[in-house]
Amino acid sequence: MISTAIRLARVGSRSELAAAALMVLGYPCVMIAALIPDIWMFAASAAVTYAADWFLHQRGSYLVNRLNKVRAGLPIRFLLRQLLLILLLAREGLAEQPLFYAAVACFLLFYGLQAPHGALTTLIRLRRVMPVVTRNVDLNSVRIPDAPPRALLRRSSEKMLHLDIPATAGVVIAAATGAYVVGYVGTAVTIGLGLLYTAALVPYLRRNRRVPSAPAVLKAVQKWLSEYQPTVALYFSGSEDSAYQVNMWLETMEQLEGRPVIIMRERALVAKLNETRVPVLCVPGGQHLMAMKLDTVRVTLYPANVGKNIHMLRVPTMKHVFIGHGDSDKLASVNPFSKVYDEVWTAGRAGRDRYALADVGVRDDDIVEVGRPQLAPIGTGAGAPRNPVPTILYAPTWEGWDNNPGNTSLLLAGENIVRRLLEAEQPVRVIYKPHPFTGIRNKKALAVHERITAMVQKAAAERAADPRWAQETGAAQAGHAAARAELARVEARLAELTKPGRAGGDEAEVSRVSLADPQRLAEIKALRAEWNDAYWRSSGWWEHKIVTGSEPKLYDCFNESDGMVSDISSVVSDFIASGKPYAVTDSAELGVEEFKRQNTAVRAAVILSNSAEELDQLLAAVADPAADALADARAELKKYLLGPDEPASMEQFNAAVGVLAAKAEARNAGVEQRIGQQAIGELDRESDAENGGLVTNGAEDKGRETDGAEAPTSVAR
Repeated sequence: MISTAIRLARVGSRSELAAAALMVLGYPCVMIAALIPDIWMFAASAAVTYAADWFLHQRGSYLVNRLNKVRAGLPIRFLLRQLLLILLLAREGLAEQPLFYAAVACFLLFYGLQAPHGALTTLIRLRRVMPVVTRNVDLNSVRIPDAPPRALLRRSSEKMLHLDIPATAGVVIAAATGAYVVGYVGTAVTIGLGLLYTAALVPYLRRNRRVPSAPAVLKAVQKWLSEYQPTVALYFSGSEDSAYQVNMWLETMEQLEGRPVIIMRERALVAKLNETRVPVLCVPGGQHLMAMKLDTVRVTLYPANVGKNIHMLRVPTMKHVFIGHGDSDKLASVNPFSKVYDEVWTAGRAGRDRYALADVGVRDDDIVEVGRPQLAPIGTGAGAPRNPVPTILYAPTWEGWDNNPGNTSLLLAGENIVRRLLEAEQPVRVIYKPHPFTGIRNKKALAVHERITAMVQKAAAERAADPRWAQETGAAQAGHAAARAELARVEARLAELTKPGRAGGDEAEVSRVSLADPQRLAEIKALRAEWNDAYWRSSGWWEHKIVTGSEPKLYDCFNESDGMVSDISSVVSDFIASGKPYAVTDSAELGVEEFKRQNTAVRAAVILSNSAEELDQLLAAVADPAADALADARAELKKYLLGPDEPASMEQFNAAVGVLAAKAEARNAGVEQRIGQQAIGELDRESDAENGGLVTNGAEDKGRETDGAEAPTSVAR
C-alpha cells in the first residue's frame, strides 16, 4: 500500500511521501488556524509547511514539478501562507494596529524585490553561458572569470522566498505576546536581507565578471582545433538517460591511434560523462557546429541514430561510421537510418548477416567487422562457481518505445524469474540490475520493477536472519567492515579528484580548468578498480543485491556472476564474451525454435517461457560444468557474434579507422584535383573571351572536356 502511495504521489521514498503528506495537510491547517483564530496552531502548521517544502526541494522530488504545473508552485505557496498570516491578524482584531500595516507593507515590498532579484539571477546565468562546453581543451586564449559563489545562484528563488521567515516569525510572536517591536524587527530583517541579497548580485553584471562573447569563444575553440588537428571524432547526441551510450566508448577512444575528439550536443550530458583524457567539445547550437572547421577530421563515429547527426553528416570531407551502443537482435540494430553512413561497423559476422536478412538498404560491402573493444574487461568463466552459492544476474532490458511484449521479460516473466531464483532448491545469490530506462514509458514496468525490488530486499533480510548463514555472517563481519571503510575512503578521494576547479564553479569555469592530467586520471582509474573490489567484498557471497546507477558497471556484475538471465539486447551479446551459461526469456511466446531462428544471440541459451519453469536447466549448468550441454555452442556463438579473439578487437578497430581515413584522404584529394581542373578551365575561357573568342579546334575540345568535368560531390561516399 505504501509503495502504491509513493508511486501515485510521484515521490521517491517513504520520507518524501511523509513530507508530501505533511505539506498537503499543513496548508489546510494553516488556513483553519487563521480562521478560528489560533495563533499557536498557525505557528506549528506554518513551521510544518516550511520544513516539508524545504525537504522536498532538497530531495529534488518530482512532486515539486507537478505542483508547479498545476499553478501551485513555491511562490504561490509562500504567498498563500503570508495572506493567511494577514487574515490571522485581522481575525485577532489587529487590523487597525500598526503591526498589521507593517506586515502588509513588508510583504508587498518583499514581493516587489522578487522581480529585480529574479531578473539579476537570470541575467547573470545567461551571461555565464558559453556557446560551447569543453573538457581537456585549452581555452587560455580567452579570459573566463570565476563563477559567482554557488550560494548566490543555486536555488536562488527558493532562498529569496525563505527570507520571509524572520517577518513571519516576528509577526506571529508579536500577535501572540503583544510585543509589537518583535514584529517590527522581523519585518525589517526580512526587507534588509532581501535588499542585501539583491545588492550582492549586482557586481557580477560588470564586464570583467562576464564570460567572453560567443564569437570570441568560438574563435578560441577554432584556434585550438587548428593546433590539435583531430583526426577521429566520436559524435553523440541524446537524452540525459543515454549517457551510458557514449561512456561505453571512452576507453576505446583513448586507445585509438591518431588524435581523437568527442563532440556532444547536450550540455546536461557533459556532467554525466566519465573521466577521460580525450578532448570533449559540447556544441549545443547547430549553427555553431556547422560553422566549425573540422578540416582534419577524417573519420566520425556515431554511437546512436538521432536527428542531430545530420549536422555532422553534412560534412563531406570525413567518412561517417555507425558503431552503435551494443550489438543485439533488436530492430534498433538494423535501423534503416544506417544507410546514411559510409560504413556500419559490427562486432562479428552476425551483425553482417543481420543486415542482409533485414534488407534495409545497407550494402554488404559497407559493413566492417571490428569486434567489440569494450568487452576487454569481461573475464571468462572458469567452469564451477567461485563460491559455495552460485550467483545469478538478472538484467532485463527496458520496455521500449512500443508495446511489443518481446521487448522485456520484466512485464510478463520478471516476477516469476526472481521468485524461482529466490526459492530455488539449491540456494543461489541473486543480483538484480534493471535497465536505466525501466519505467520511463510504461508505468506497469515501473510497478513490476518496484515489486521485484521489494522481493529481493525481503529475501535478503530473511537470509540475513536465517541461522544457516549466521556462522558465515559472523566470520565475515570484520572483513565487511574493513571493505566498507575502504569504500568510504575511496569515495572521498574520488570526490576530490573528479571535481575540477573550486566548489561551485559553473560549466564555463569548469571548461576553463578541466585540462587532462594524466597522473590524476591514472589515480582515478586505479581508485575505481579499488572501489569495485571493495564493493563486492563489503557484502557476503550469499547476500542478494540490487544494483542501480552507474556503479558498479554491468561488466563488473558479469564478472561477479556465474550465470545470467536477460532479454534480447546487447547485454546478452556482451555476456556471451564471458563464456558462462545464460538464459533468455521468450516473452512474446514465439516458441523455442522460432525464437532461436529470429534471434541469433539465443542459439546457445536456455530459453525461458513466461513461467520461467525452465530455470532449473540454467541452475544445473551453473552448478556443474558436466551438466552444461550448451558449452560448445556458446564458444561457437561467441566467435560468430563477437568475432575472433585474434587479432585483438582494439587492433581490428584501429585498422578499420586507418583504412577509412585513407579513403577519406583519397576522396578529398580527388575532389581537390577536380576543382583545380575546373578552375583552370574557367580561367582559359576567360582568357579566350578577352582575345575575342578566337580559339583553335583543339582548344575548343579542351574546353568541352573541362566543361564536362565531374563537379565535386556534396556527399561523403
